[in-house]
Amino acid sequence: MTATLDPPQTTLLARVVPLKVGSGRGLSLVERNARVMRRGWLVVASGFFEPLFYLLSIGVGLGALVGEVKVGHHLVPYRTFVAPAMLATSAMNAAIAETTFNVFHKLKYSKIYTAVLNTPVGPGDIALGEIGWSLARGGTYSAIFLVVMAALDLIHSWWALLALPMALLLGGSFAAIGMSLTTFMKSWTDFEWVTLLQLPLFLFSATFYPLSTYPGWLQVVVQCTPLYQGVASLRALITGDVGWSLLVHAAYLLVLGLVGLVVTARRLERLLLR
Repeated sequence: MTATLDPPQTTLLARVVPLKVGSGRGLSLVERNARVMRRGWLVVASGFFEPLFYLLSIGVGLGALVGEVKVGHHLVPYRTFVAPAMLATSAMNAAIAETTFNVFHKLKYSKIYTAVLNTPVGPGDIALGEIGWSLARGGTYSAIFLVVMAALDLIHSWWALLALPMALLLGGSFAAIGMSLTTFMKSWTDFEWVTLLQLPLFLFSATFYPLSTYPGWLQVVVQCTPLYQGVASLRALITGDVGWSLLVHAAYLLVLGLVGLVVTARRLERLLLR
């Protein structure tokens, strides 16, 4: 009599996303990107300065004229109001830059992923690897930005210790969604839609003005955007106005990131293996 072996148990994520959970194969792609970027570190570093300049010019310069802004139950200086929004913007910009333009070039022109698939790395591992690299880049921006905020005395609560994990969650969500959208792009002109979406998010996610200044219908629209979730949560952590809404923001970003990961992995499998 021959013994039969039960099929290995797989997690729900493994059934939905085509990757070996816990294999760590995506880390090889992170390492590859890090080696390539050692020669282009100045380009990577430049992404940090745009939100910093906005903070110094609008938050600090214009802030002297604006005065204090109400955040929850607190009145804070305008520069303290703007700083968390610039932190969220920095995380968003890093994620979008890495998982749109760079991924599109690797996918359509340099054919990096076609070569990668000749190794044990699969489509899901590629998705995790690229999103992981985006998190490494965005996490670096966020950590440095937090140091700058501390130096400028813009942090008013010990809850700010959770600001970096929240910024990483925000960056991961944008990275996953950005990469999933990139898999549908046909040419470079399609990226005009990325800019068209990114600019309104930057300007109208309660970054420079309190949510209460918008009309009622626009407040609802703003509250549904992913950048607002990051801005609101980071602002709450840095000012100490923490409530249960913070969990709602985190859950929103987590679900958004998981959806983006699933779509990206499935699209890569379709584009590269069929």
